[in-house]
Amino acid sequence: MIVLGIILVIIGLVVKSLSILVTIGVILLIVGAVLFILGATGRAVGGRKHWF
Repeated sequence: MIVLGIILVIIGLVVKSLSILVTIGVILLIVGAVLFILGATGRAVGGRKHWF
C-alpha cells in the first residue's frame, strides 16, 4: 500500500493535470504507514496478528 501510494504521488507530480492522483497517493501513504506501525508493534490488524 505504501509503494502504491509513492507511485501515485510520483505520477501525479509528473503529470500536473492529475492532482487527484496526488491526493489518493497521500491517503494511501498515510493508511499504509498507520497499518505498518500497528503491525510492527504487535497489535492485531484486521483481527489477525499474522498474515500467512
